[in-house]
Amino acid sequence: MNIKLNDTVLVITGRYKGKQGKVLKTLPKENKVIVEGVAIVHKHEKARKANETSRIVTEEAPIDVSNVEVVCPACGKATRVYHTVVEGKKVRIHGGAKGCGASLDKAYAKKVKGAKAEPATEEAPKKRVRKRSQKAEAEE
Repeated sequence: MNIKLNDTVLVITGRYKGKQGKVLKTLPKENKVIVEGVAIVHKHEKARKANETSRIVTEEAPIDVSNVEVVCPACGKATRVYHTVVEGKKVRIHGGAKGCGASLDKAYAKKVKGAKAEPATEEAPKKRVRKRSQKAEAEE
């Protein structure tokens, strides 16, 4: 699942289409998310004790993850999530042909932009030298 807790998402289908909100909870086994202010349901709560009163409670219901898209914090557009590797970690980015290339993960926001600007240059691995050959050279 490409959507994480506290992401800002845009609802792309259904009754709440076009509404933005923060992800309050993710349910990866069910492939659903709970978004702030989206899919509001009313539940009737019965009084269980003598000093309580019955009431109607409003809360957010889970919606399917396929009905939302992550909003890029840099450019503010809804986007598909792409992945790249930065410092050995898989990082979510706003990529593709229309993407700005910004990181959707706050910890890697500056590192991804720097990685995009620099061409990927690989350093040659250091030459391994055996201890025996070093001793032989030292003795000569």
